[in-house]
Amino acid sequence: MKMKKAIVIGCSGSGKSTFSRRLRDATGLPLYYLDMIWHLPDRTNVTREEFDARLAEILARDEWIIDGNYNRTLEVRLQACDTVFLFDLPTEVCIDGVRHRIGTVREDMPWVEEEFDPEFYEWIENFRRDRLPRIYELLGMYGAGKDVIIFHTREEADAWIESACGKGKK
Repeated sequence: MKMKKAIVIGCSGSGKSTFSRRLRDATGLPLYYLDMIWHLPDRTNVTREEFDARLAEILARDEWIIDGNYNRTLEVRLQACDTVFLFDLPTEVCIDGVRHRIGTVREDMPWVEEEFDPEFYEWIENFRRDRLPRIYELLGMYGAGKDVIIFHTREEADAWIESACGKGKK
């Protein structure tokens, strides 16, 4: 199956956005970050209606990569995609990933994280317990007929890109 519509999901700090950029660069598919749709530069958010309308516009297109979890809209994205990349990495790896990006300008976020927000830290700590079971449940419901690739390490993601797309680590 030729990938035309891919979602990249998993815990914050797992490496989703880095992988998504590499996938975009290797495939030429347009990349959309849900964080850039939801968050505004002043650290407020758009309305749910605005977010949903923008997501619907993207989903209606012929080709895309969508990076981000956003469990509220995961089901509709799973229904629309042909490929799923799930980053199921250990909690400590994700926490370290966020720690290392603090103070860095990123194309997937409209501001620079200045500190590790305690609520965000707690969300990551509880991701495996609170979010991951539902993700696997939805994969069971909507994964048939789709390519579902699950990474347990960043090295697995690097190897997949290199193997599938012929691109080494950037």
